[in-house]
Amino acid sequence: MPGSNDQPRSTPLPAPRDADTARALAKVAAELSHTYEGTFSPETVAHVVEESYDLLAPSAKVPDFLPLLTQRFARDRLLAVAQAEGRVAKPTPEVLFLCVQNAGRSQMAAGFMSHLSGGRVRVRSAGSQPGERVNPIAAQAMAEVGVSLSEAFPKPLTNDVVRAADVIVTMGCGDACPVYPGKRYLDWELADPAGLTLEQVRPIRDRIEQNVRGLLAEILPL
Repeated sequence: MPGSNDQPRSTPLPAPRDADTARALAKVAAELSHTYEGTFSPETVAHVVEESYDLLAPSAKVPDFLPLLTQRFARDRLLAVAQAEGRVAKPTPEVLFLCVQNAGRSQMAAGFMSHLSGGRVRVRSAGSQPGERVNPIAAQAMAEVGVSLSEAFPKPLTNDVVRAADVIVTMGCGDACPVYPGKRYLDWELADPAGLTLEQVRPIRDRIEQNVRGLLAEILPL
């Protein structure tokens, strides 16, 4: 992002755009510029939108959905930067869950944290090598306990969401996560649900729920 320290560690290659996509991204940029008027310049917003599209494009399974996912991803990145730099208030604790593909463990943990906190925690998730979609078996296991992952999608790790987080929980993403002072880092050793059956994923789900409940009790004491 121009003028900030929140650039991702690697610059994505520009993804192809047809005329319809270019118009869609321009519309997204205009809408987000209005949302963040007085916080970011239109040029900065447009840069984040274009960059977010390029970050998501390599793993996109359904290209037609890319502009919508780009809008959600860019909006959250802009909010993360605004919070990290003190441009907007940060009313709740922020937790970032990380795994390799952001398709299983981190999505399950984020789902539990959002569900169990009742909106009292801002939750994000990302992956060091994001996959094409959320693991359908993981989503099925979560649905069994009343937590929907239908709106979730894999997102690449960017420095802006790391800087905004108060607690960063890693689950097998190695050294991909940048380290900043003042953050609390946790590493949860959990099996990767990729390629496992529903029966095999359930114990992983239950362990994640247990861990999330423990963390939630620490950051939101009664």
